[in-house]
Amino acid sequence: MAQIQRFGSNHRLSEAVVANGFVFLAGMVPEVEGDITAQTADVLRQIDHWLAQCGSDKAHILEATIFLPNLADYDGMNAAWDAWVDAQNPPARACVEAKLAKPEWKVEIKISAVQK
Repeated sequence: MAQIQRFGSNHRLSEAVVANGFVFLAGMVPEVEGDITAQTADVLRQIDHWLAQCGSDKAHILEATIFLPNLADYDGMNAAWDAWVDAQNPPARACVEAKLAKPEWKVEIKISAVQK
């Protein structure tokens, strides 16, 4: 039987789920206004928080999917990403253009990792 732990749950979703040493984060969206770099930095701060809650960190990220409603923001997103990512342990990554649930959101990031 799988050991499953849920973090930050409500009736709709969990911010994070841990199952058998794997960590799955919900799509993280910005909690601040600002340009793409500021919003990405905020999302990455949230990712750090939830990974820590789950016994993991950015060195243990396996994969990331980044959603941008406007691919013109790619360089600005990468400015925050490159300053944050563990360059010794970069994850597999995809970046796609996608319409997000709220027009003020410039980025959403979905992460899967393993526990330390």
